[in-house]
Amino acid sequence: METILLTGAAGFIGSKTAQVLLNQGFAVVGLDNLNDYYDVRLKQHRLNYLRQNQNFTFYHGDIENLEVLDELFAGNSFKAVLNLAARAGVRYSMENPHVYMTTNSHGTLNLLEMMRKYAVRKMVLASTSSLYAGQAMPFVESLPVNTPISPYAASKKAAEVMAYSYHYLFGMDISVVRYFTVYGPAGRPDMSVFRFIKWIDEGEPIELFGDGSQARDFTYVDDIAIGTVKAIRDMGYEIINLGGGKNPVTMKYVIGKIEEYLGKKARIDQKPFHKADIMETWADIKKADSLLGWKPEIGLDEGLRRTVDWYLDNRSWLKDIRL
Repeated sequence: METILLTGAAGFIGSKTAQVLLNQGFAVVGLDNLNDYYDVRLKQHRLNYLRQNQNFTFYHGDIENLEVLDELFAGNSFKAVLNLAARAGVRYSMENPHVYMTTNSHGTLNLLEMMRKYAVRKMVLASTSSLYAGQAMPFVESLPVNTPISPYAASKKAAEVMAYSYHYLFGMDISVVRYFTVYGPAGRPDMSVFRFIKWIDEGEPIELFGDGSQARDFTYVDDIAIGTVKAIRDMGYEIINLGGGKNPVTMKYVIGKIEEYLGKKARIDQKPFHKADIMETWADIKKADSLLGWKPEIGLDEGLRRTVDWYLDNRSWLKDIRL
């Protein structure tokens, strides 16, 4: 049985990616520092599900810690490293930029160094659509993305180019997957879909930055996880968009669908549009189709319905989750 090192295993996308790997017959060594950027109870909820599988092993540790990584690599023979550990969130990166660089950039460097030391050739590196700020849509992977407008985006760009240098110098095979607005069950409570569902259900006003016309290329988490696992195949060094690939959908539309599924109306607390946000995102996903045979399967309406259903099924403990 081939073994995968999956960092960020307790995260929203990481935990779903672990499920896909386990279902495909891999053994998964999951690493996560379980930081409290958002409520750790959500991370434990995801881990509790994964721990039911005997082929999943969890380590509580940090990719910033070389000693922890050295121990993991020495004790296992990894087919590939899927680096999904990251500090996420555009706005928070402006408040605490240093931790974004140490985790997203230096942490990636640490993993690359361990791969070099222990002759692990393959990395799948999670990156972000935030890099495309100011570019023409739909966003294609060949765009230069040299003008990141947040420390978060800058730290992800640094990780991408460091990975390229290890590909060039040491022949490592690197797949960079750029995610577009991922949502779904057990999502992050700092992201709009989770927050909107909880606020509308509880009768609290929604914090809406801008007038709701800003639009995103929403992508369901299961589709993202499947694409991430498909990217394990050898391909040299490639950057691949994983997104919905359709016209961007406005926040107003998303709010309307959540209202419909909950049977409740939203109250809006409109705030100024944030300088570090992007007005619209839209992924060109032809490359994902040609290289990975990947296309998203779950449309936004169905994905939102599943997300609302999960929330309702878990409302008894989600009511205490802080946003």
